[in-house]
Amino acid sequence: MEKTGLKYNIWRKSLFGITVLASLFLFGQGPVSAEIYRYVDRKGVWHFTNRKTDTRYRLFIRSGNRTVKEYLVEYHGIVKRASDQFGVDIHFIKAIIRAESGFDQEAVSKKGAKGLMQLMPGTASDMEVIDPLDPEENIVGGTRYFSLLLKRFKNNKALALAAYNAGPENVENYNGIPPFPETKAFVERVMRYYRSYKNGGN
Repeated sequence: MEKTGLKYNIWRKSLFGITVLASLFLFGQGPVSAEIYRYVDRKGVWHFTNRKTDTRYRLFIRSGNRTVKEYLVEYHGIVKRASDQFGVDIHFIKAIIRAESGFDQEAVSKKGAKGLMQLMPGTASDMEVIDPLDPEENIVGGTRYFSLLLKRFKNNKALALAAYNAGPENVENYNGIPPFPETKAFVERVMRYYRSYKNGGN
């Protein structure tokens, strides 16, 4: 009976915390103005924060008020390190992230691609990414993969982007950008974002 009561109290406190956080988020009557993250520990207790200080935290509530510029600032440090490590233009990394996920680190596609740079499970494994929803792991893994594609296609950015979207084999089989509407749109979108960032835009 005592254990049951303990579990009930934990559940009740967790539910109360969720209700309070959701109310603050929805009605703007508190300090919660951005994303809220949560995780449950081994005792079944939920933990909440507005700053992801631990890899166990997962997105719980996302604010709809953040701008692209704010996301660029948030991820700039990780993107810069990945850019320096793999020799990929920092503006290209940002452009790919925006085109792939819209800066949603929890994004999961219908095909199973995950995270900011939408890594497929096989690609994530090849790039030694353990948690594709972790921003740093995802950006480092995605940048590493794109750098390999750039080398494979002799620094042809359009072909490397097409390979990132449709797979390098398709690019080689078609001897150019595959005639897939999704791939063509992706290449054009990334290049447009890239030119904007290159010229100091957001």
